[in-house]
Amino acid sequence: MKILLVCLGNICRSPTAEAALREALVEAGVEGVEVDSAGTGDWHVGDPPDERMTTAAAAVGLTLTGAARLLDGNDFDSADLILVMDHANLTDVRALARNDADRNKVRLFRQFDNDRNADGVPDPYFGDAAGFAHVVDVTRAAAKALVHRLQTVESAERAR
Repeated sequence: MKILLVCLGNICRSPTAEAALREALVEAGVEGVEVDSAGTGDWHVGDPPDERMTTAAAAVGLTLTGAARLLDGNDFDSADLILVMDHANLTDVRALARNDADRNKVRLFRQFDNDRNADGVPDPYFGDAAGFAHVVDVTRAAAKALVHRLQTVESAERAR
């Protein structure tokens, strides 16, 4: 299975969600899930994750890696699930979808979160350090909830 995490610039939220999901998968002992991230905007293509985001993630032991890249049509072919950070990303990614099968792969990342008030992951780019720390907390919680959901689905399929 391949999960792609998408935000606007691929330097704050989606690389953090990628690292948080990798962490949650390891903690749960789940193997066979490939995780990647991309952005819908091309402003930061080739750049490393935002330094402020990297600092906030490092404070809880997450390491952000990679370079920003732009979502493209091949991502719809290779990903089984495309998780976006907010409603604007949802609209943008669904607009790039070539067909219903592509569109059906796209979901909000926090849709699996246990917080019933969960909506999107807020963009911290123009905010302060507290906003970046909040993104780390939100993405870690959502990642754990997603992994729990994957395990539940896998268990149900094995029981059939």
